[in-house]
Amino acid sequence: MASPRKTRSSKSPSRRRSTSSSRSTRSRSRSRSRSRGRSVRSKRSISPAKSTPAKTSPPKSTKRPATPAAGKVKREDRAVTPTRRSTRLVNKTLPEKEKQPVEFPMMEEPEKVRIGMTRSREFGGAIGSFFMVLGLPAGVLGLNILCSQNKCGVQMPKISTNWQTYLDKEAALIYVGWFLFQAFLYMLPIGKVVNGQPLKSGHRLQYRCNGFFALIVSLMAFTGAVYMKYPIQVVHTKFIQLITSGIIFSFVLSLLLYIKARRGPNASLAPGGNTGNFLYDFFIGHELNPRIGSFDLKFFCELRPGLIGWLMINLVFLTEAYQKNNGVLPPGLTMVVVFQALYVADALWFEDAILTTMDIIHDGFGFMLVFGDLVWVPFLYCLQTKFLAENDVHLFWYCLAAIGVLNFIGYFMFRGSNSQKNEFRKNPYNPTLSHLETIPTTTGNRLLVSGWWGLCRKPNYLGDIIMSIAWSLPCGFSTPIVWFYPIYFTILLIHRQRRDEEVCAKKYKASWDRYCERVPYRIFPKIY
Repeated sequence: MASPRKTRSSKSPSRRRSTSSSRSTRSRSRSRSRSRGRSVRSKRSISPAKSTPAKTSPPKSTKRPATPAAGKVKREDRAVTPTRRSTRLVNKTLPEKEKQPVEFPMMEEPEKVRIGMTRSREFGGAIGSFFMVLGLPAGVLGLNILCSQNKCGVQMPKISTNWQTYLDKEAALIYVGWFLFQAFLYMLPIGKVVNGQPLKSGHRLQYRCNGFFALIVSLMAFTGAVYMKYPIQVVHTKFIQLITSGIIFSFVLSLLLYIKARRGPNASLAPGGNTGNFLYDFFIGHELNPRIGSFDLKFFCELRPGLIGWLMINLVFLTEAYQKNNGVLPPGLTMVVVFQALYVADALWFEDAILTTMDIIHDGFGFMLVFGDLVWVPFLYCLQTKFLAENDVHLFWYCLAAIGVLNFIGYFMFRGSNSQKNEFRKNPYNPTLSHLETIPTTTGNRLLVSGWWGLCRKPNYLGDIIMSIAWSLPCGFSTPIVWFYPIYFTILLIHRQRRDEEVCAKKYKASWDRYCERVPYRIFPKIY
């Protein structure tokens, strides 16, 4: 479902104030009273002109002077709207006692905004958060241990008791160095700066979108490392140690984020992570948009270290296979790497689209997102390429061609629906969208009910799931572990769809019921 934008409301031609205003009129009045232009107009005053000697003779006539003809109004007779610049100029001509203060547009101060205590808890509350904080790292390590060199199946693995199997100084330096390298690219003054969604205070945070630039530089750096014969295979040989380094880094960063949130203002807290329970707030995220100066930690981690790192790990596997096969690229592995590279490049090319997602708007930045971005994504999403690099899987060319078509269908649906949604959010009056049908809501927004968004409520999720299936098909069906990603991803997207639907139902009320009647299927047409 597209996130609709507010429509323009027509103004009444009459300026008389009615004593029996309707609810819609009162709501529009409140809305305008918070706007910048309204706050300036409410404080209009005539700027004082230069003082001139008063005339002692009485006026010759008490009649009201005639109104000058249109187009011949003298400059000094026009009503003056005070601005910051005009007030400063007037102040230069007045004594110190008569100077006016410079007026700024009124906007609610962040300190005056209060984030209430969180009432509802997700993921089983504090108890569920405790098990997830322990279970998520164990799951990443366990799946990678189960699917190791020349064996990948559901069996009891041999758990090493040697601490060097999990901890390594070089692996830790590689992980931290990669994070800092991406942070350096993020801070470069390259790329467009866009505004985020309005906060409760009315302010908008600014974000620099140069993710695609960071991807290109990272690919160049990888190519240079291969050309200089840097031993990139260390990423594969020390894969478990890299995972452990990422887990420790995620715990430390999440703890620092929680401490920062506790010392920050109440207005910066996340509405869903302010329960007062340390464990739950630590997991779900206590602060909504943690920043160090202009460095936005959540926005940076969402698409940079983990997502680009996922592609770099894939390229390590592909380079190793190329060298091991005497300059021949395995077809199945190459196809999956290309599919996933397209997915990563798409996310970074349309980087500003993430600013309207639940992760940025609603969820705090705690262990759930930190671990998901920095460990879960790079070290679990590569299970298919890791399996194909370590095991020989041969498929007929027509099977690979059919898989390629399936991935194209999923990507076409994913990109088409997302682009349609983003264009509608930017400008609902875009002539290219005039053929789309919408449903008005009580908030002034409109809900798309045709095009991609008439097929189901989340067509972009459907495209995502189709692509995930195409990534696992080249691995065959010898082990269920390589199918972990599409199974997990389907469950995740169904859960996210239900969370989003709860928010929309509260926001749009009866309009949402009409929307659900018009678009009855959530993700899978005719099924769900």
